[in-house]
Amino acid sequence: MSAKGAAEWKGDVPTGTGTFTAGDSISGGYTFKSRFEDGPGSNPEQLIAAAHAACFSMALSNLLAQAGNPPDSVQTEATVTPRPVDGTPTITKIALVTVGRVPGLDEAAFVEHAKSAKAGCPVSRALAGVPEITLEASLVP
Repeated sequence: MSAKGAAEWKGDVPTGTGTFTAGDSISGGYTFKSRFEDGPGSNPEQLIAAAHAACFSMALSNLLAQAGNPPDSVQTEATVTPRPVDGTPTITKIALVTVGRVPGLDEAAFVEHAKSAKAGCPVSRALAGVPEITLEASLVP
């Protein structure tokens, strides 16, 4: 199944505005300030972070269930860090922090499943060109 997103930018980069949609229910606006100066609004990097967190959480939940430990929950936060590389804005790091509630599973096993999910989720694989993708995984009682 294919997934679609769309965006439109109007005007020049410093003063223009953009809008985006993803699927049927996600939409937002972005500007130079929301993307590069921490101004109000959204930005494409937030969409990448949300996509990565969602894909990873689902992949990890699937691996846990297949191993006989279906989770009560898996919560993941992804932080996407852009930095200039050779004068061009580039995503240089993604940090995944995941917390699982998985009855009957020890933390070492959870961490191993999380590493497998990081390596195998489709969004992680699509972002393989990012130089650094870190993972911090822990369980809560």
